Amino acid sequence: MSNEADAIVSEDPFALFDEWFALAVKKELNDPEAVAVATATPSAAPSVRMVLMKERDSTGFLFYTNAQSRKGCELLANPQGAMLFHWKSLRRQIRIEGAIEQVSDEQADAYFASRARDSQIGALASDQSRPLPSRATFLGRIAKIGAKYLGREIPRPAHWTGFRLVPHAMEFWMDRPFRLHERRHFVRNPANGAWTSELLYP
Repeated sequence: MSNEADAIVSEDPFALFDEWFALAVKKELNDPEAVAVATATPSAAPSVRMVLMKERDSTGFLFYTNAQSRKGCELLANPQGAMLFHWKSLRRQIRIEGAIEQVSDEQADAYFASRARDSQIGALASDQSRPLPSRATFLGRIAKIGAKYLGREIPRPAHWTGFRLVPHAMEFWMDRPFRLHERRHFVRNPANGAWTSELLYP
């Protein structure tokens, strides 16, 4: 049995996230920024899917999507969410729970402008999460929009935006032999924003 001392010792969960994420960027083979995002309807019916985290700013974790998609509608109706980063190559994961904020139009515009042109066209062509008669229908819409904006800048659709998860709790998990895993749970004080942490039994 391992006699290792605590390995997750930081008292700043954002700094610890940055440390682990930097390692994932070096070690994870595919999409270290991939994260499962869980949402729920106002009646508490849950759903979850994979997205790409595009930024970690001073207050939270950002991703972009169609606000008329299932996740977008759920986030607007019930602005709470959870994330799970799992890096199999590192045998580590991070759980994040918190409130959801929509980014400003200016921030959404800036990120949309940075996307590949084909991705911009796809955002206009897709009625995300809605029934699609055939793949050919979608490809036809892509071709039509590409022709419409040939040689022109593609505008961000009003329904395409970003969301920021502002955490009130974060948990860091590290694999240990014999399933004697290490877990450190952080909770933010809503009054002053200070973080406290404790170890949890695996």
